[in-house]
Amino acid sequence: MQQLEIKTALQIGRPSSIVFEAIINPEKMKNYFISSGSGKMEEGKTVTWRFPEFEFDAPVNVGKMEKDRYISFSWEGSEGKELIVEIFLEPQENNSTIVRIEEKGMENNQEGIEWLIRNTEGWANFLACLKGYLEYGINLREGAFDFMRE
Repeated sequence: MQQLEIKTALQIGRPSSIVFEAIINPEKMKNYFISSGSGKMEEGKTVTWRFPEFEFDAPVNVGKMEKDRYISFSWEGSEGKELIVEIFLEPQENNSTIVRIEEKGMENNQEGIEWLIRNTEGWANFLACLKGYLEYGINLREGAFDFMRE
């Protein structure tokens, strides 16, 4: 059965070093993605993220990292399923960075299709919020998902 995977990308008008730091540092991430994090992402370390609209902790197992270029981690991307996320940073000549995110892999069934829709939307939102924060200093996520609280 074919495995489903997410692929999304966006160009951000900042150098890859700034984008990289904004992704691995919870003090930066809480300006666009999480409400808190247990520490900076480091290769081989497990950190915990908390999202502002949900009352649970998300353990994130950091895999390989290449400074200013690449971040990988695994997490429970769907209930009971450990999924791999890869973030590729591609520096551009104009001091911008193309950020590509891939998450894999769920089975091509109803559960997988629901995951594909939900997490594709989530990663596109992540990129838009990252861009808003780094380019304009605004937190697009703040209050955006209050309706999802139980």
